[in-house]
Amino acid sequence: MSTPIIRPIEKKDNQEIAEVIRTVLIEHGVPKVGTAYADKALDCMYETYDKERAIYMVVEEDGRLIGGAGIAQLDNYDGNVCELQKMYYLAEARGRGIGSQMMQQCLEKAKKFGFEKCYLETMPYMKAAQKLYERVGFSYIDGPMGDTGHFSCPVHMLKDL
Repeated sequence: MSTPIIRPIEKKDNQEIAEVIRTVLIEHGVPKVGTAYADKALDCMYETYDKERAIYMVVEEDGRLIGGAGIAQLDNYDGNVCELQKMYYLAEARGRGIGSQMMQQCLEKAKKFGFEKCYLETMPYMKAAQKLYERVGFSYIDGPMGDTGHFSCPVHMLKDL
């Protein structure tokens, strides 16, 4: 196994990263409605993040994608808050520190883009992910911010940047 490479998404990655994300969501039994599974953006991730103050990073290992995560303005929210979006990794990528590295890169980008806070939504049973979020300074909040359309994601967290 070679060393994983974290890099910005390219247009050629669209289909592969959509498959990675859907594979992880199905593995975790995430509802297909009201979660990232139903997002139109999944099939055009490069185009979705090809805008100001947004980036999606992928993790490539041995010529294939094993995960990714992104930062963008929180949808339907007026404040200077970004959202950590679509952070998913195949089973082979987990427990290797890749998520921590990706999280640091995303949060650095968010600061560089000038955001004041970073928000995220997740599922209650995604405990390993929540531990990672807490380790880097995210705290639980009582309800959703903005309107991401992810009404099936009941866990909300926020971090000052």
